[in-house]
Amino acid sequence: MSMETIRAEQLPELFAGAARVFDDKKDELCEMDARMGDGDLGLTMQKGFGALPDLLRGNLEIQDAGKTLMKAGMKMAGVVPSTMGTLMASGIMEGGKVLKAKAEIKPADLAGFLEGFAAGIQKRGKCEPGDRTILDAMQPAAEAARREAEAGGSLSAVLDAAVAGAGEGVEATKTMVPKFGKAAVHAAKAAGVPDQGAVAGKYLLEGLREAAGSL
Repeated sequence: MSMETIRAEQLPELFAGAARVFDDKKDELCEMDARMGDGDLGLTMQKGFGALPDLLRGNLEIQDAGKTLMKAGMKMAGVVPSTMGTLMASGIMEGGKVLKAKAEIKPADLAGFLEGFAAGIQKRGKCEPGDRTILDAMQPAAEAARREAEAGGSLSAVLDAAVAGAGEGVEATKTMVPKFGKAAVHAAKAAGVPDQGAVAGKYLLEGLREAAGSL
């Protein structure tokens, strides 16, 4: 990926990458979720991110990536009203606030979007780092992205850093004790197994990276 910016009108193609990954990983995420939760995580991600590219197209403002993301995120929350759907939509809306009035997303803006995404999850989910949730992938991803952007990294380097940070976060969840929902009831089963929400967060970033490479 040689380009240094993602334009607002490229957002549907960018998030189509996430849709493809969740299409591919649906069964894996459902199986992980069945051990610890309701077993519908893969379906939620496939449905929500499958709808998102069209929601972005339908709310596209080519001079305002932030407003585009905020409106599409709000609509996405209605498509997947489950806990994880709400968290993902909240992340997109909060991340969008950082990109308000920006027609182009540069490396530092992308890091800001990921920081906003993590903050949105934390606020909506009332969770903290270490609670064994998607936040444990998205926060280290955002921090790694910010470090890379501040070091002068390209968009692709920032996305690589985010994916690597999320990967480390997923690994760390193997030793964390779940505090929320059905996973808390099955806490003993969690030992040595990564949190399925954190894995979904990493897959989201992998999808964005894959799509950004061909924009």
